[in-house]
Amino acid sequence: MDLAKIRNIGISAHIDSGKTTLSERILFYSGRIHKIEEVKGGGDGATMDYMDLEKERGITITSAATQVHWHDTTINLIDTPGHVDFTIEVERSLRVLDGAVLVLCAVGGVQSQSLTVDRQMRRYNVPRLAFINKMDRTGADARRVVAQMKEKLNTDAIMIQLPIGAGETFAGVIDLIKMKAYNFDGRDGEFVKEVDIPADMLEEAQESRGAMLEGLSMYSDEMMEKLLSEEEVSEELIHKVIRQATQQQGMTPVLVGSAYKNKGVQLLLDSVERYLPSPLDREISAKKVGDETQKIVLKPDPNAPLVGMAFKIVEDPFGQLTFMRVYQGKIEKGEMYVNQRTGRKERFSRIVRMHADKREEVDVAEAGDIVAIMGIDCATGETYSNERDYCTLESMFVPEPVIKVAVTPASRADADKMGKALARFRKEDPTFRVFNDEETSETIICGMGELHLDIYVERMRREYKVEVNVGAPKVSYREAPSEKVDFDYKHKKQSGGSGQFAHIKGTLSPIPSEGEAAFEFEEHIVGGRIPKQFVPPVEKGFRDSLSKGPLAEFPVVGVRIDLNDGSYHDVDSSERAFYICACDCFRQTMREAKPVLLEPIMKVEIECPENFNGPVVGDVISRRGLVTQTDARDGISYISCELPLAETFGYSTDLRSMTQGRGTFTMELATYRKTPMSVQEEVIAEKKRQLAASR
Repeated sequence: MDLAKIRNIGISAHIDSGKTTLSERILFYSGRIHKIEEVKGGGDGATMDYMDLEKERGITITSAATQVHWHDTTINLIDTPGHVDFTIEVERSLRVLDGAVLVLCAVGGVQSQSLTVDRQMRRYNVPRLAFINKMDRTGADARRVVAQMKEKLNTDAIMIQLPIGAGETFAGVIDLIKMKAYNFDGRDGEFVKEVDIPADMLEEAQESRGAMLEGLSMYSDEMMEKLLSEEEVSEELIHKVIRQATQQQGMTPVLVGSAYKNKGVQLLLDSVERYLPSPLDREISAKKVGDETQKIVLKPDPNAPLVGMAFKIVEDPFGQLTFMRVYQGKIEKGEMYVNQRTGRKERFSRIVRMHADKREEVDVAEAGDIVAIMGIDCATGETYSNERDYCTLESMFVPEPVIKVAVTPASRADADKMGKALARFRKEDPTFRVFNDEETSETIICGMGELHLDIYVERMRREYKVEVNVGAPKVSYREAPSEKVDFDYKHKKQSGGSGQFAHIKGTLSPIPSEGEAAFEFEEHIVGGRIPKQFVPPVEKGFRDSLSKGPLAEFPVVGVRIDLNDGSYHDVDSSERAFYICACDCFRQTMREAKPVLLEPIMKVEIECPENFNGPVVGDVISRRGLVTQTDARDGISYISCELPLAETFGYSTDLRSMTQGRGTFTMELATYRKTPMSVQEEVIAEKKRQLAASR
């Protein structure tokens, strides 16, 4: 297998930018499928959206993988969801890919989820091309989208193509490198015709080519010299500079087209082949097991020891299917490999190459491949190798869930089935959490949003035939201290026999926290006032007390503890005594630190017809929202605002009824902020009622 001819790419974008439609066209033009199906509007539904729920709702829920061949290049392609509720699917796909295509809508431009995807690409250093899709829509404007990319994504976006016309007049694409125009003929745009640039666009094309070369010359001294001495710049040099600058993530080449109208997709595939990195171009390093400081640089060499990462897990009727990216070495059918975390040897009995939900068996997978393994038992993000304690790859970032609901099976017979379903979903999706509330003995499921939990409840009904009653959504509030407090606490039990004695002094102070569990602990003990072995139990006591705050038993965040002094007893002091002392001290001190309630604030982007702008903004303000930006283009209002999560339940229904069904919105967690006093009192009273009822 020639590694230089392999591309591992993902397609990511905001909701409804046309990712799955684009994937469908890529499959068609590369000969993988012989008939184009649409995401919405009858038929069998798009190939990559193979779940019934995806077909019904017209959205992507899970990322799907496939392999296509374009000219003599093999492309492993992953189509990812756009909804922030399924953000983990994008996260884990980008973790193992070498390149990506960022799809942007020619009308919507850079939207909230485009920013999230951009952040994820940067987190894993994934070079990308941008494809401005939907050029056939009324109000399409490629130049405006490029300006937004520069401003909002802070990337050097350079157009290497120009659209011929826009909206209904969109007819084709001009390639600024070759200075040729392309038309897409045939029933499905399968015949690409190279023609001369239309006379009325020649001047604009020459200007745009000049701007492109000027932008690219920033990445190449050779090109800069040629431009200054007014020499002709060769096509080879332009391709070389774009490839280098893209892979160093200096710039983002921008292409245009319309996947739905079958225009521009073949040229995008040419660019994927030409500019995005092969496994040979990426430098991936792993950590030595047992010695975090020692780095091992992985080489995509099939003869080196195996290093593979399990990045996604799917349970199916035949057992667990584990998607794996092979970074180094090779895996062979029937061989034994070692899970680096557990140290357990497992047999890879079957290796399959996925094409959406279909699979083909293979005997060997080499470095640079993405395949699925049948029947091994592991968790997302684990590393496999030939030998024990070889290395581990850095795992992926998993965002914290923001919404909880209680689920109860309708009958006792369903309880077992529900348990099985939840265990499976939890294994597949790291952002989906399940726990039992000790006070109410209810099963609580947590996720990234209402849609996320909705889909899982629906999957339980369909796949496990379990009827589930869903409680009202609960918000994950947090508690935080608002004042610095000194503490001087003694724990004493000395009534004959071996007693307990511990004494600690120090300060508890608030620190900024984004709602993630921020906790700092520092000890400044001098002269052995507290023996060293008693300090860790003190820290553990404070840390374990964070799970329940004094206001309404919500988790506590934003705390710093400085342990300055204390005393101990030669006989009666023990680790247990100091642990209890810290727990009791925290409860008392936290009450004195005037704790406040923090609530999750969501960043919400609303799109609605312009004539409904007033009522929608008024409604946002009535929900304690803060409007940060409004923009109107082509009769559509784009409203950016911050809304407390507690006020967003059922918002989709309310927004639809306000806008005659034409309003849509997206939201993601922005931060945690102090709850107003009146709301805080209501939340605390409600929580106390629940606790009293459960007791």
